[in-house]
Amino acid sequence: MHFQIRLIPTLAMLLGVLVFGYLGAWQSGKGERLAQELERRAQRNQLGPVVMTGLLVEPQSAQDAPFTVVGFYEPQHQIFLDNRQENDQPGVHVITPLKIEGSETRVLINRGWIGWTLGRTVMPVVATPTGRVQITGLAAVPSTKKFFLMPDHPETPAKLWSRIDMTRFQSLLGAALQPVVLQQTGGDAPDTLVRHWPPPDDRVGKHRGYAFQWYGMGVALFLFYLFASVRKGRAP
Repeated sequence: MHFQIRLIPTLAMLLGVLVFGYLGAWQSGKGERLAQELERRAQRNQLGPVVMTGLLVEPQSAQDAPFTVVGFYEPQHQIFLDNRQENDQPGVHVITPLKIEGSETRVLINRGWIGWTLGRTVMPVVATPTGRVQITGLAAVPSTKKFFLMPDHPETPAKLWSRIDMTRFQSLLGAALQPVVLQQTGGDAPDTLVRHWPPPDDRVGKHRGYAFQWYGMGVALFLFYLFASVRKGRAP
């Protein structure tokens, strides 16, 4: 029995091990970054809500953080976010701009879910508090992904939107707009809207599992190479 090294299989093995190692390190890094981010969010939530002012927040740092804001609702610019379900019931989320007290900056408040009580042909009727209100909520960064066959702008009726388009909303308001939406958890808004915000997915274990798989494939490829390179007979 002897070990025979051949150029092409050896190069292919090295390339494969490098690729699998890179993919493993990539997934491992994603898992570690996510674990650190979840830990920071947990620590931040323990400190309680941060007061939101007219100064624009940094969206990624604010993601999932609790905020409290004082201002005045602008129901004339209120829209409904379509295709939202609660307990398998179809409905919409109510998105209402709030003019932050002491500034010209607005922030979008996701006030919660309401069903299509009279069918999709009749827009839901939602009462909006008047005067000065104080709202507490969790910051969420709207997705910028566009879905296949989904229009860039809302179709009729004009108040029914398929997604939150921050650029379009800012043009509609004609004022500075915070880059996050507050998912309301409490405050001056006695109504029947459903406010159920599932926590962010903890995908740390998934990423670490993927990393283990990639590393395992690299080790398996290397062992297969060793096994396939062993030949019977005397070495030349």
